[in-house]
Amino acid sequence: MNGCRSNSQGLLEGKKEGKDARFLGSEKNGMLLTLVYASFLALPACTSPATKGNVIQIQVHNIVNLAQMTITHIRKLRTQLLMAPPIEITTPPIKGLSSVSHYLKHLDNELQSPVTDLLSQIQADVSSLDGKVQSLGSLMNCPSQPRPTAEVTRFLFPDSHYYRTIAKVEHYLENLHLNREKLKVC
Repeated sequence: MNGCRSNSQGLLEGKKEGKDARFLGSEKNGMLLTLVYASFLALPACTSPATKGNVIQIQVHNIVNLAQMTITHIRKLRTQLLMAPPIEITTPPIKGLSSVSHYLKHLDNELQSPVTDLLSQIQADVSSLDGKVQSLGSLMNCPSQPRPTAEVTRFLFPDSHYYRTIAKVEHYLENLHLNREKLKVC
């Protein structure tokens, strides 16, 4: 090449000969630069346009992760408050996105009760989870159901209502995790 070397060749040869690498500063920086450059070259080969199927799969994964995180918050709250083990409770079956969103809205309403003020983190999780389910439903053109009306009732036994609400959320989210494939249908 007419006695000319490319800049990178000179730097690499300079390192081999123990000479000072002018632009890299040190061997570690040179290795880092090499890794960044290789990553940059591989980037177009590693990425592809997102397909609707990929986006749905990612959103389902995010929904399941948030459900698991909410279950963790419930269990942490249960240990902090020295609550009894979860009670047996039934929740509606998971049929698809529309039914999931409808029941999450119902749970969100229950969690906003003044009796359940300690559940603000769980309420925020359920509300966020419903938003993600609605977003996925919108992507899949699923029909949306109106928000259930919040029942304003006075609880004779607020503590038992508190425990029942926690148990309902935990049980439903555990079922959601087990039936995650139903998140791919309306």
